[in-house]
Amino acid sequence: MFHHANEVIKRHVKYPGPLPKEAEDCNGVFISYDLLDRRKGFPRVKNVTAQSWAFNATAKVLNTGKDVVKSWKLFIGFQHHEILVYASGGIPFETGDFPASVENGTTLVGSSLPDLESSINTANDLTQIQALIQIAGTQFGVRPPGIPMPKNIKLENDGYKCPQPSVRKSSMFACCKSDPTYKSKLLKTKYFPRQKGDLTITYDILQAYDNNYNVEVTMENLNPLARLDHWNLTFEWTRGEFIYSMKGAFTREMDSSKCIYGIAGQYYKDMDFTKVTNCQKNPIISDLPPEKYNDTDIGKIPFCCRNGSLYSIIMDPSQSKSKFQMQVFKSPPDLDKKSLFPPARWKIMGLLNSDYTCGPPLKVEPSQFPEPRGLEATVFAISTWQIVCNMSKPKLRKTRCCVTFSAYYNDSVVPCNTCACGCDNDDDRRCNPNAKAMLLPSEALLVPYENRTLKTVAWAKLKHLSVPKKLPCGDNCGVSINWHIISDYKGGWSARITLFNWKSIQFKDWFTALQFKKGC
Repeated sequence: MFHHANEVIKRHVKYPGPLPKEAEDCNGVFISYDLLDRRKGFPRVKNVTAQSWAFNATAKVLNTGKDVVKSWKLFIGFQHHEILVYASGGIPFETGDFPASVENGTTLVGSSLPDLESSINTANDLTQIQALIQIAGTQFGVRPPGIPMPKNIKLENDGYKCPQPSVRKSSMFACCKSDPTYKSKLLKTKYFPRQKGDLTITYDILQAYDNNYNVEVTMENLNPLARLDHWNLTFEWTRGEFIYSMKGAFTREMDSSKCIYGIAGQYYKDMDFTKVTNCQKNPIISDLPPEKYNDTDIGKIPFCCRNGSLYSIIMDPSQSKSKFQMQVFKSPPDLDKKSLFPPARWKIMGLLNSDYTCGPPLKVEPSQFPEPRGLEATVFAISTWQIVCNMSKPKLRKTRCCVTFSAYYNDSVVPCNTCACGCDNDDDRRCNPNAKAMLLPSEALLVPYENRTLKTVAWAKLKHLSVPKKLPCGDNCGVSINWHIISDYKGGWSARITLFNWKSIQFKDWFTALQFKKGC
């Protein structure tokens, strides 16, 4: 998909001409959005608002002031149900993978150029003072000759004020200036302060050479209740990098073909790519099993090799971290020790966990490590970036587990909702994904949801309950919890919790959290 979108950009993007006069007169940050073209998409429908249009656009963030713009953030107020399928030069913040819905607008942050230098410091080098974002996507409605423009654009960096943008045909632009009333917290260093979140990822470059570097990646679970089981980590290389070797983790695919037939293969002509770990632009990385901890080739890394378990910091601080190391090779033109860039679009997920939304990498003060030979000295990382991830609220039918309810005073069990953890398209033919779940006999809890049909139908007939012609689909949850009220009396009540693991994977050291509202 990304390759196809890139070809679309190459065919259709026509770079805008000279900057408007407003940019020449701007003393601050000049931002712009240019709609380049759009084409009617399929299917062709009569309803104007439902008709899709493929579009190409560019956005610019140009530093025309005297100060460096750190970690620029550009908001584009899309308003025509836009779906982004491609973006280069900037990363949509807090959106999922492409295609990504941005109908309520989106914030773009820098990937390969997170900071914008000043013209004074760079002799007006546009490659350092300007970020150019190429965008391809789909929008709906607005029949020609109408021009579907965003509602607004603005720079979201603290300390800047943006006026209402001007619109000139298919171009929108504004000059954002420093806010004289803003009192910034002066940083003593050029680094960002470290942030807090549910989970943090630290990208520490330990050794740097002209064409490669060694990096240690640390994931730390800071949420007091949440945990990750069998985590998978992914990110996106933005400058043609590839993973030569790893310790403490492994990539799900070990394929060197993308290196051989790409830029890396042209530059590293004498390299044996059969020894390369991974050449994917978006590798998926998993933790090693415990038996690999003492493996001198791929193990021997502190906090590695626990089958992807990240416990809460309250439950076990010693197991709230995971680490692995990589040797990363770079591609032209980044062939010097100073050209160091972290990957973008970080994402972490587990088999039985909430979804996480990760922010962009922020350059922070280099991490400190004890001297490995035991000397009373401190070793600093060459460069360090921090990625902060926070749990997002589960969407309907996107949860990972569900709860059934039962009590001593009723012999029926209230089941999990239909398709509580999602339904496949094939389920529509066999069952009704929109029907209300049917009551269960208590013994049905002891078998997986796909084997409860006969017991559920027999129970409904015994209790004179209606049985639909097309039965409701199951909950499709790999783990379920039963909450059973054992007793209820004037001074209080008692309950029993039973957990069921229907997956073939073991969940070690499980725990569950309960929230009691007022009155309990």
